[in-house]
Amino acid sequence: MSASDRDLVAALRAELAAIDPQRACDRAAESAGLGPGLVTREASIARLAVRLGRETAAGVRPGTRRRSRQVRITDAPYGGGGASAEPGTPGPAGPSFDWTAAADHCRWAWLRGRFLARGSLSLSAGRAHLEFVVPADEAPLLARRLAEVDLPGSWRVRRGRGVVTWKNAETIGTFLRRIGAASAILELEARQVSRALRGELNRVINAESANLQRAVVAAGRQLAAIGRLEADGRLAEQPRVVRLAAAARLATPEATLAELSEHLVLHRSTVQRALERIERLAAEQDLPALA
Repeated sequence: MSASDRDLVAALRAELAAIDPQRACDRAAESAGLGPGLVTREASIARLAVRLGRETAAGVRPGTRRRSRQVRITDAPYGGGGASAEPGTPGPAGPSFDWTAAADHCRWAWLRGRFLARGSLSLSAGRAHLEFVVPADEAPLLARRLAEVDLPGSWRVRRGRGVVTWKNAETIGTFLRRIGAASAILELEARQVSRALRGELNRVINAESANLQRAVVAAGRQLAAIGRLEADGRLAEQPRVVRLAAAARLATPEATLAELSEHLVLHRSTVQRALERIERLAAEQDLPALA
């Protein structure tokens, strides 16, 4: 990804992490989505964990040239879970969360937490790729839950970890919008539209350039053929339409067939056949003249 794309993804994650759910059940659901034992170097997610009542501990991770601080998020009691989120023993997907009984807003809060904890978004060459990397036994469960909210994704096991993937930009945009992204998703969509417009403009320019090149080559052949027919006197023997087309081509070598036909007030196909006839006459010395 380019630096601007990375900055956009970082801004999107920070925007999601800054959401402060007002409902206690949503707070418990998002905390459950973050899962147990999360380690992050994103300050926005560490602050989110603190707001949700999770315990955090900062440590320093040695590096070759620089050291980066990481924050470990550990389990803490979850109050106010309500009917849609209930305290429990952490499992593969974090503290227990009753997806079946949960309200829609709690489901989306849980998915927001899961994305911040286990999700990644990649933008490259105008294409979007979002994936969740979760424990292997959680991947089919997460895929089923996403399908239940009309956002089906593929899943597989990669190097012992479960991976749930979306590659459809529309699906990714819908998901990010539903979990609370607003400003960043507008910027993402604006970039996608801009890239699409640039791609369409390049396609049109390339097509026009190719057409112009073909027209130049064809005009060169026609001018050479006209010169040969004039030299041996055969052009004067041709029908009026052929002579008119030859004269128009000599007068405007750069003109397209459409422009020649407009100038001669003839159908484009008529002018095209006349010029093709000139080329054939020049190539076939014994071809009889048109009656």
